[in-house]
Amino acid sequence: MLIQTTQLRKDVETSEGILHILQPTSLQIEAGETVAIVGASGSGKSTLLSLLAGLDLASAGDVSIDNVNLGDLDEEQRAKVRADKVGFIFQSFLLIPSLTALENVMLPAELAGNKNAEKQARELLGKVGLGDRLTHYPNQLSGGEQQRVAIARAFVGTPKILFADEPTGNLDAATGHKVEDLLFEMNQESGTTLIMVTHDSELAERCQRVLRMEAGKLAEVERDVA
Repeated sequence: MLIQTTQLRKDVETSEGILHILQPTSLQIEAGETVAIVGASGSGKSTLLSLLAGLDLASAGDVSIDNVNLGDLDEEQRAKVRADKVGFIFQSFLLIPSLTALENVMLPAELAGNKNAEKQARELLGKVGLGDRLTHYPNQLSGGEQQRVAIARAFVGTPKILFADEPTGNLDAATGHKVEDLLFEMNQESGTTLIMVTHDSELAERCQRVLRMEAGKLAEVERDVA
């Protein structure tokens, strides 16, 4: 089992008391699966995604990636697991303004010691249709182009798992469909496990499994994302 959680929970303290963002959640995700997490805003979708990726720490319970319990690791060790196994597409892109598109994509590969970082980054940017925009900075790119740079960056290490938070949320319909196709093509080509948060029912329907969040509680839905 590639990802497994056991009674995973997330609470935060507020002025009005403890807020239970994620109720105890146990789930399993196999290698190569495509999984959509759906639900209303504030239901806990992005919190669950961050916990699964090791970007946030749980209040209780366990989450394991490739049989490694993230709760047993310090931040440096969790960062190494993410570098080795995880790609993440953030809703806000999080590109570095002072780096070109090529440099943004190369960065995680270079940090991981990949000597073919530039070659792989060029190939990925070509795949997302940005082969002629390599030297452009984020402020010279449209929102759709920035999102495609973020997708190329997420795939630059051929990660075992790709987490995506609203990957088409900031895109127009035509660009959104291209990005969707790209995600699933790369999932098929690389065998990458794809886990995404989305409000887009059509995108969710393309996944093998749909998980619905309601007020911090998780329920599996068989293809029914209405």
